[in-house]
Amino acid sequence: MIRILLLSVFALWTASSFSQELNFNVQVKAPRLLNADPKVFQTLEKDVTEFLNNTKWTEDEYEDFEKIEGNLNITITEDASTTSFTADIFVQSLRPVYNSSHKTQIMNLVDNGVSFTYNEAQPIEDNAQSYVDPLSSVLTYYVYMILAYDYDSFSPFGGDPYYNIAQNVVSAIPTTNSAVARGWQALGNRRNRYWKVENMLNPKVRPMRQAIYEYHLISLDKMHEDVDKSKAVMVSALNTIQQVNNIYPNSAAVQMFADSKRNEIIEIFKGSSKGQQKKVYDIMVKIDPAQASQYNPLR
Repeated sequence: MIRILLLSVFALWTASSFSQELNFNVQVKAPRLLNADPKVFQTLEKDVTEFLNNTKWTEDEYEDFEKIEGNLNITITEDASTTSFTADIFVQSLRPVYNSSHKTQIMNLVDNGVSFTYNEAQPIEDNAQSYVDPLSSVLTYYVYMILAYDYDSFSPFGGDPYYNIAQNVVSAIPTTNSAVARGWQALGNRRNRYWKVENMLNPKVRPMRQAIYEYHLISLDKMHEDVDKSKAVMVSALNTIQQVNNIYPNSAAVQMFADSKRNEIIEIFKGSSKGQQKKVYDIMVKIDPAQASQYNPLR
């Protein structure tokens, strides 16, 4: 497996056994409880942690140092009953950078207004093939999106199998129940779950996925060898993403990239030449116009 071979250079030791793919920290918060017992959310946090970290998600073998790290925070915003909830879900995944202590964000997003039911006797299930319940679907979907984006960063289009599974989760959602279908359909918000995976499998976005690989493996991972060359590769990758943005404006894919990489890009190019800073600034304010002021250090 390409990802395993590439990641092995990150480690100074080898684990004695193989294990699951994820190592996520999970937090469930409920600042405005009305109906539910707080102990329910403690159980939910435990169940989600075990679901993410103890499920075998791929056919590949991972050693401990290869696990994908990240955070998943569920903030309960409404408890309509003791088992019916609405939450904002924050998802962040990280990737190590070769020969560096730095970990780069791969995914950094918030999914607002997610409705689901949960009780302490309810199992969370991997439902990639068929619909089980809203919570299982949301968590399964994001696991495969995390895997796909991570694999894309190690090999060109390496995430295809996992984007396809995420799309299967979307397709399995029943459309007859409007509450369940919210966030899963093409109608409405163009950056919802439907569009996030649609974009990544859309041929218009394919050059961006190649650029994601170049950004990570050919630029970030080589930064310790030749900073100037690596920065030039990164500028080229960013330019490709801008071209995709021109063809497919206001896409979920481009915004996901900007949200995860904004601070990193600013930090990398703050010490560059004025000419290179201007190139990056001009690209990023077009890719990420809502946050244009954040790029002022590069002006």
